[in-house]
Parts: sequence; C-alpha cells; structure tokens
Amino acid sequence: MAGVLDELTWRGLIAQSTDQEALKAELAAGPITYYCGFDPTAPSLHIGNLVQILTLRRLQLAGNSPIGVVGGATGLIGDPKMTGERTLNDPDVVAGWVERIREQIAPLLDFDGQFAARMVNNLEWTSEMTAIGLLRDVGKYFRMSTMLGRETVAARMASDQGLSYTEFSYQVLQAMDYRELRRRYGCILQTGGNDQWGNLVAGVELIRRADGVTAHALTTPLITKADGTKFGKTESGTVWLDPAMTSPYAFSLFWLNTDDRDVIGYLGVFTFRDQDEIADLAAEVAAHPERREAQRVLAGEVTALVHGEAARQGAIDAAQALFGRGELARLDEATLAAAVAGLPSAIVGESDPLVIDLFAASGLERGKGAARRTMAEGGLYVNNTKITDPDARLTPTDWLHGRFALLRRGRKTLAIATRATP
Repeated sequence: MAGVLDELTWRGLIAQSTDQEALKAELAAGPITYYCGFDPTAPSLHIGNLVQILTLRRLQLAGNSPIGVVGGATGLIGDPKMTGERTLNDPDVVAGWVERIREQIAPLLDFDGQFAARMVNNLEWTSEMTAIGLLRDVGKYFRMSTMLGRETVAARMASDQGLSYTEFSYQVLQAMDYRELRRRYGCILQTGGNDQWGNLVAGVELIRRADGVTAHALTTPLITKADGTKFGKTESGTVWLDPAMTSPYAFSLFWLNTDDRDVIGYLGVFTFRDQDEIADLAAEVAAHPERREAQRVLAGEVTALVHGEAARQGAIDAAQALFGRGELARLDEATLAAAVAGLPSAIVGESDPLVIDLFAASGLERGKGAARRTMAEGGLYVNNTKITDPDARLTPTDWLHGRFALLRRGRKTLAIATRATP
C-alpha cells in the first residue's frame, strides 16, 4: 500500500506533504482511513474537483478507506477567495447542492467491501455546536498569528475589500472536520488541492494540540495549461461534471482539444492508464501528433468515467456525424443541440430559405458570390449532403428535429442554421 505514494508521485499528484516518510510508513502498516472535502458553492462540481475524487479512488484501490465530506456546513460559509467576499447562499439552496454533489462523487468510489467508502455531511456535527462551544473547545487551539499568515487571508486583509470574520473562520471549521473524522472513524490523512494547504495544516495542528496524536496532510498541484489559460475553462465557461450544465459532448470535446504539451500529464492525472501505457502514448504524440491518439484516449476514458460508456459513445457518434462520417439524423435532439452549441449560427425566420443566403448569414462565406464560387468547386454541404444548385432552398424535411440544419464548408468548417421560434 505504501507504493501508492510512488504512483501519485509519477503521476505528478503530490505537491506538498506534512511528512511523506511517516505517511509512507502508515500506509505500509495500513490500511488507513483518509478524506477529502467538497464544498457545495455551486450546483455542480467541475473538472478541477475531479483531481481530488480520483485521488481518493487511487488510494482506495491501493487498499485504504476513503471518506468523502460534502460540506453542508462549510458550504454555507465559503473558503476565502483572492478575488473578494463570497455571496452567501440560502441554506435550502446549499442543501440541494449537497445532494447533487453527493450523486456526482458516489459513482467514482466503491461503497462495498473491506475498504468501503463513506459519504458524510459536516453539517451533522457542526449544526449541533454552540458559539460558546466552538470558541472554548476549538478556537482556543488556534493562534491568530498563524491564521493571519495564510496567503489568502493576508492578501484579502491587505485589499480594499478586506475579509469578513465569517470567511476568516472557515479554516477553523475545516480543521474541526478533520478532528471529528479522526475521532469518529480513525481518519489520519486529509487530501486536497495545493491552494488548501493552509487549511489542511490547520487540521493537522488541531489534532496534535487537542488530541495529542499525529495526522497527515497531502496536496495535489493545481492543474495548469501550457498556453497560460485557466484549466477547466472554455469560451462558454466552466467545464462542469453535471451533464445538464456541460453536455457529455462538450465535456468530451474539452479533452479532445487538449494541447499536445498537456495531454501526457493529463493522462497521468485523470485516467487509470499505467506508466508504460502513458509512455507509449507519449511516443505516439511525438511521432504522429496529427493523429491525436492521446487526446482520443483521454477524452474517451474521462467521459466514460464521469458520464458512462453510453455518453462516451454518443460523443464519438456526434463528432463523426458533424464531419460527415456518421448519420446526423441518428443523433437525438439534445446531443445535436449540445454538439452545435458553440458553432457560428444563422437564425432563420422564413420558411424555405435559400441555402446560399444561409452560408452568407452564418459567416461561413463572406457573401453570396463567395458562396456560389465555393459551391461550384464542390465545397458546400447541408446536413452532410453536397449542394450543387445555387437556387437550392431548405424545405421542411431538411430541418433536423424540425429546427436545425448543419452547414459545412469544405471538410472542417461548420456552422448551424436554426429556425426561429414562432
């Protein structure tokens, strides 16, 4: 079991650890119980959270028992951000988000067998504590100099906006979670992103001061992109785990678009491919980058992991259909809508529009004359059917699901025509 730290190391998943050699000894003597917390500050987790869920899974596969904490209490407060004070969400809203996030985490852990996972809500123990109890039983173990020295706290204190006592107290609540889990379940390791290091160490110190025992903390690096843009963001926004917020097609496309400079690292972090398999894919990227084999493996495996095999296949079918290698008519309306959501578009009000007009209106061609020239060269398609008649019009049967028509110029340039809602 201690070998799991070696695996986390070659996967690039260890940023900081309180005492890695001591933790390795605990794992060797194991099994151990460990946890990671997830705050419901939005209706869904995003792909950055996936790093922590999969780290829990890797430790479980190595023969240890995970606890997933969904922060019904800490989610009411919110961890301080560099950018300013959080808006406090209504308790009923947070309670609903707790259940949604539990459902996202649960399929990725094993809740049966010797190393069965647990899922808990920190509101269980926090809601019962009085203000006096928090100050006397927990607060007395914290030192203001240490709390004020946290990077985010110091930055916010120095800003014009400052920092409320509400958010300042967050680290106390998270540390209390760790102590409670140690007392209830014998938990001795907390994992988290590297931006949580101060909060994790606060829990380790609380356990040492209050209970006189050793606990451990381990953080993973924050995932970055080689081009300098933020990981997990697209032009349309955050990549969420909830399929209603980011469709499986858009989710898969995010991974397919991974830069060659990032894809091998992401395979280590987000898939369960072993070191030799990833090395083979690295060699493939170096020799034949145009094939994008590593990206296809990454997209397929992460999409199947989060959304299931059917969603993975659906994303593949949609991608092939868009570019003429599959049947557009076989795509259901929701999949097609998701697949074309980011394309240039033309809204059509008339019943039987000229095809030439659509290519001009969508921006695929600079005007009708350019569209006619491309058509004469055999380069215009509607719903993957080549258009050769400059007077061709769309008829009611041409609209997919009664409202879409896929426009393509050449092999790869796409747009969508959409019928205006009456």
